[in-house]
Amino acid sequence: MSLTKLNRALAEEIRNLESQGRKKPPERVIVAVKKPALDRGPRFYLYGAGKKGFICMNSNSYLGLGLCNELIRGEETAGRKFGVGPGAVRFISGTFRPHVDLENRLADFHDRDAAIIMGSAYSASLGVLSQLITESTLIISDELNHNCIINAMRLARPIGKMIYPHNNTADLEKKLNEAIEQPRVKRVIIVTDGIFSMRGDCAPLAKIKFLSEEYGTCFPEGVITVMDDSHGVGAFGKTGRGTEEHTGARADILIGTLGKAFGVNGGYAAASEEVIEYLRNTAPMYIFSNPISPGEAAAALAAIDLVDSHLGRELLTGLREKTRLFREGLKDAGFETFEGDHPVVPLLTRNTDLAHSISKHLFEHGVLASPIVYPVVPRGEEEIRFQVSAAHTEKDLRMVLKALRSFKGQ
Repeated sequence: MSLTKLNRALAEEIRNLESQGRKKPPERVIVAVKKPALDRGPRFYLYGAGKKGFICMNSNSYLGLGLCNELIRGEETAGRKFGVGPGAVRFISGTFRPHVDLENRLADFHDRDAAIIMGSAYSASLGVLSQLITESTLIISDELNHNCIINAMRLARPIGKMIYPHNNTADLEKKLNEAIEQPRVKRVIIVTDGIFSMRGDCAPLAKIKFLSEEYGTCFPEGVITVMDDSHGVGAFGKTGRGTEEHTGARADILIGTLGKAFGVNGGYAAASEEVIEYLRNTAPMYIFSNPISPGEAAAALAAIDLVDSHLGRELLTGLREKTRLFREGLKDAGFETFEGDHPVVPLLTRNTDLAHSISKHLFEHGVLASPIVYPVVPRGEEEIRFQVSAAHTEKDLRMVLKALRSFKGQ
């Protein structure tokens, strides 16, 4: 009985979300996945959808590595050797050899002194930013940064927060000049996504880094750049080093994920030895939360080795070609999209009902594609977010484009 009044209040909130078009649809349950074969990519089978296989266009698995035999063998071998779970937080008894090896490999992959793994990229962003933001820190953030960065800023207690218009480095510089006028500011943190997940566009990291160095002498503890490149690492750049490789610049602290292009689970940060050691001793998301399993760490190691190989470069080349084909196909069919090279390819509907209608139509034609609406994106930028994978075949992508053209023809 104690929940009766709360239940009524929450039910009303849910009705409000539904009336605003913000209520999430029921989650689709995947009951089986069929690996790629011949000229078709993976097919996903859903509870309640019978024997119909679906092309998945809404997954972050940009290289399709989650179905890769090398990763599966790595996870199975480590699982048999160490068990399926860590059993404790790391400083008690939960650190296994694959965790240490993975951190060393990540540091090497990103040419950093050290790296630290956490349960997810979301918790990594929370853990890094909440510990580096002090009462004398000013944080400057891109207006379209991911929810994990927004919540990290809410969790911390900086002396001030500034938001600059998306990728507008002129306004960023203006805000740095304003910060100089605040004598209590000792440290400035500029935080940005590398690839913005709903648009597929890239942060101007070279200019951001230039500004951080130019203004760094104006503050006792400098200007620090933090970049969450979860959608970039493994999927972007000639060798999969993400936004840093694409722009030729480097953030002071890089946050990434093992759960997108690398196809596994977990998040991490890579930086100087001092930053990483500080986080090991202060970040609650690391200290008080179990790590990923030894098997997941071993699978992630296999994924990094694969990406950092000739086969990985072939996968990335193929991914760029397929992305280009799909983006051009959208435009040829008369749909609006953002320009870019990243495998996030939005179809802009600029209307919530239209986004849901296209998603439903695609589902009926065997395609999984998610409508993205306010508040996930600003009003007027509602979209279908397509995510191209190296596991898709050209035939798959043409089937999706054909389904979209049939919607246009209705």
